[in-house]
Amino acid sequence: MSERGIVIVGAGHAGVQAAASLREDGFEGRVTLLSDETEFPYQRPPLSKAFLKGQMDLAGLPLRGDKFFAEHRIDLRLGVAVARIDREGRRVEFAHGGAEPYDHLILATGARARVLRAPGLDLQGVHALRTIRDAAAIKAALAGASRVVVVGAGFIGLEIAATARGLGREVTIVEISDRPMGRAVSPAMSAFFLDAHRGFGATFELGVGVSALHGAGGRVAEVELSDGRRLPADLVILGVGVTAEDALAVEAGLDCADGIVVDALLVSSDPAISAIGDCCRFPHAGLRAQLRLESVQNAADQARAVARRLVGKPAPYDSPPWFWSDQGDLKLQIAGLSHGVDHWVTRGGIEERALTAFGFLGDKLAVVETVNRAGDHMAARRLLAAGTQVTPAQAADPGLDLRKLALGR
Repeated sequence: MSERGIVIVGAGHAGVQAAASLREDGFEGRVTLLSDETEFPYQRPPLSKAFLKGQMDLAGLPLRGDKFFAEHRIDLRLGVAVARIDREGRRVEFAHGGAEPYDHLILATGARARVLRAPGLDLQGVHALRTIRDAAAIKAALAGASRVVVVGAGFIGLEIAATARGLGREVTIVEISDRPMGRAVSPAMSAFFLDAHRGFGATFELGVGVSALHGAGGRVAEVELSDGRRLPADLVILGVGVTAEDALAVEAGLDCADGIVVDALLVSSDPAISAIGDCCRFPHAGLRAQLRLESVQNAADQARAVARRLVGKPAPYDSPPWFWSDQGDLKLQIAGLSHGVDHWVTRGGIEERALTAFGFLGDKLAVVETVNRAGDHMAARRLLAAGTQVTPAQAADPGLDLRKLALGR
């Protein structure tokens, strides 16, 4: 490559890992890492839990140490927003003026919080969580709040709900679906967490949406539901999902479909541009479908795959996906994907504070969900990666030791 080198837009988990992996894999050219945030690159998962609880501050969040970027000759630039990609000139143009040329561009722009379509979103006391600044604002608001309404029962919404209940706040969770985490987990797992959060002291409003937010003196006071009822609230958290941050790519004319479309090597429709992490839609070999995944594992593994390709070691991206969510004293871990699963086998329950759910496509094991069973989760990841067959009958046997099976014993 020329002196232009590689430019990475986005300094979250994907972008930072891409820069680090390029150096680890022996790339000697220029590496420029651009972030539109002014904070040093940080971890995002603790924002909805430890950070809100006051158990971790910004000093405990960095993705890499203070000296890492300088020592590895990574030109980290904070507070630099990219306004445009000049594909013909192979450069990115900055919102504040100036530009940076590239030989290859890696887009790691992540995702943005989905906007709830309802009046009253501009009232004080209404928040969504995506950045450290969002988390700091929510943390400050929680200190003075008594009645919290969380809109959306996905991972982030439930994590914040559990945190708020742990701080002694009155919490109501509003979910338009008929079960929490309905798009991500099995019905049994949804039921488990519904019981668990009710046990924490939270109230659920399922199967209803939000029509409007009402305020007094410019501050939120009520949440109006789609059935006309109103819930009192002095803090509202919006957790209705995220959308790909692909505006730059769309404006540049790259193929996009709720994410930047890439091939099996994570190359976009422009061979000089790759996309990784939450912002990209890639072909999943096992499902034979295009997916966009929002997980730290996916972001980091895609970053490693692109780095290897750029140093001359290309290979299709096929890392088995896994996810986690900490809610109160419960750790949910998922290995695999539940897309198309037609049969579930479960072991455990709320009484044990532990559950394992096996999801099958026909007789083929596709996903394993666990709560408070880290050993089962790690074994499931090995089994799925190796393609080791587990039958529904085996999964139903409480005597089956997944860890021994994963080790071939």
